Amino acid sequence: MQRLYHDQPIPEELRGAVVALGNFDGFHLGHQAVVSRAIALGFHLRRPVIVATFDPHPVRHFKPDVPPFRLTSLDQRERLFAHAGADAMLVFRFGAELAAMDAEDFVADVLVRRLGAVAVVTGDDFSFGKGRSGDVALLKRIGERHGLAAEAVAQVLVEGERVSSGRAREALVAGDPGLATRLLTRPFAIEGVVERGDGRGGAELNCPTANIRLGDYQRPAYGIYSVRVRLDGGEEEYAGVASLGIRPMFDPPVELLEANLFDFSGDLYGRTIEVGLHHYIRPEMKFDSMEALAARMQEDAAEARRLLALPA
Repeated sequence: MQRLYHDQPIPEELRGAVVALGNFDGFHLGHQAVVSRAIALGFHLRRPVIVATFDPHPVRHFKPDVPPFRLTSLDQRERLFAHAGADAMLVFRFGAELAAMDAEDFVADVLVRRLGAVAVVTGDDFSFGKGRSGDVALLKRIGERHGLAAEAVAQVLVEGERVSSGRAREALVAGDPGLATRLLTRPFAIEGVVERGDGRGGAELNCPTANIRLGDYQRPAYGIYSVRVRLDGGEEEYAGVASLGIRPMFDPPVELLEANLFDFSGDLYGRTIEVGLHHYIRPEMKFDSMEALAARMQEDAAEARRLLALPA
């Protein structure tokens, strides 16, 4: 899959594409419905399909001090879009230029002139243009004047409620990764480069861990999780148990995701891993001693194996 940027030339073979347009953070069921429709339309029209996303998220531009809230990195979204069957990912570099652009110019100058799009598919709540002045009805009206077909895909419901990135974030904060999984159709996963830690897990607790920073990701409920860990964006995967939080037994507090991979031996330092959160086992706790912590960690590992349907 090609990664394109809105302020760079579009390859000739990708002009005239059907564009799925949205932020698509998390690529949940609703997002998947939009992209699926764009792919079906592209097949019907014999046109390539481009999935367009925004980076940074527009909220980050307007409210730079908000806490981290991302559900997916650009690399993760690119893999998800490719798996869905799109031909390319287009990244709108969201900044002052796009924030100040009115709805008419966005359609005429960006979608039609720069991209050469013939059709655009969005969700039914899509908004665009300066001050979010444009909606799907305006997109259709402007598009008609410029030869751009526009469609909006209806909302998707799970358990009677609309699927949204915000709802997935709320589930994670509430310690309900199962609901997040149902909304996203896969476990929420944090990807990062393994760093060297303080060595306490391996030396003092006989539990070596792969440690990654949380970066711009949404912070789920702090605690212990059963996980599955993919290595280097490939197919190699290991089950495990992970601690996500500030490690209340150690000073100074450091926010980390520490994953212990079952049945793995080797050096992970400097490698990229993706840790999928499957089950929330318990919140972070402070114990009376390191021995008590080590004993509880053994219990947590056994519970993770049970939840993941692994041999004890």
